Amino acid sequence: MRGAGPGVAALALVMLAGCATTPVPGPPPLPSSAPSPAQPRPAPPRPAPVAPAGLSPASLPGWSGEDHLAAFEAYAVGCTAAREAAARAQCAEATHIKQTSRPVTRAAARAFFENGFTVVAAETTDGGPGLLTSYFAPEYPARTRPSAEFDAPVLPRPPLWSRGDVMAVRSDLEVGPHDDALAWMRAEDLFFMQIQGSGYLTLEDGSRFRAAYAADNGRPFTGIARPMADRGLLPRNGTSGDAIRAWLAAHRGAEAREVMALNPRYIFFKVDPDDGGDPAGAAGIPLPARRAIAVDPASWRYGDLVWISADGGNLTGARGSYQGLVMALDTGSAIRGPVRADLYMGRGEAAGAEAGTVRHPLRMWRLVPKG
Repeated sequence: MRGAGPGVAALALVMLAGCATTPVPGPPPLPSSAPSPAQPRPAPPRPAPVAPAGLSPASLPGWSGEDHLAAFEAYAVGCTAAREAAARAQCAEATHIKQTSRPVTRAAARAFFENGFTVVAAETTDGGPGLLTSYFAPEYPARTRPSAEFDAPVLPRPPLWSRGDVMAVRSDLEVGPHDDALAWMRAEDLFFMQIQGSGYLTLEDGSRFRAAYAADNGRPFTGIARPMADRGLLPRNGTSGDAIRAWLAAHRGAEAREVMALNPRYIFFKVDPDDGGDPAGAAGIPLPARRAIAVDPASWRYGDLVWISADGGNLTGARGSYQGLVMALDTGSAIRGPVRADLYMGRGEAAGAEAGTVRHPLRMWRLVPKG
């Protein structure tokens, strides 16, 4: 879903908030062999990293404070995306524990990770921290017909479209009449939904459905936070998703559209029933809130178990830190590099408000299955 591509991870909402940030050094990386760590694309096959002997997950910063049981529950579902033999064996073990231990205890969950995995630090080329951002599954009102307020069409995939086709830019594609529109939204809501890659829509009669990525115009994503700050429209430390959305809503019309046009990328959608759950990521598995990340498939594999440690976010309203076990289940077109992750925050307004404040220096470790 993350990143305006077929996965849930469509570009992170906070990529809107691409303001200048001075990275704050995170905890020092564990010794490692430095393996390389969402538009989804198949990751090229490569050998699994060789884990150094004796490096237990218990050595990770903050490990003792983790909710290992919640992490185990997310792992038992997300690990089914793994394809390597050792990872599949560990996944089968997790399934066996769930089936034979009723209930699974916190101690058993912790022991599963400590006994079954070793850790390898992911590293940037300069040894410094990477970046954590966040995304969510938005929920928006929509209409079956356009109005002065709901004047942005949710467009279906163009006929004969193929991935990689380069089409007109956003401002040209927005020109009407759009008789084929799937629904109509507020322009700022559609803009954000295109960044997220999908969203849940509620029509005037109360019916609900999910709009999912179907195609794009082949243009690169350009964040609007920095140019908005450069123009003095927002303060440099006030470019959170909420702040950007509020400005666009307050200047709805030609002024807001001119700013949104700075991002030429445009997303087309398809509609599916709303099943009430979370959307699936590029790995095809529903994303567990706060336990799934979008990653660069050149450095990570779907189903990888990852420890993240991020603090020092400086956007207004940011939480102090994010730390814990997560699953690599999605991709995003702006998620690039071995220490880069987009944390799925969940569904709805509260998740979106928090996601818009996440821009934290990041350390990542891969948990490598033994065997």
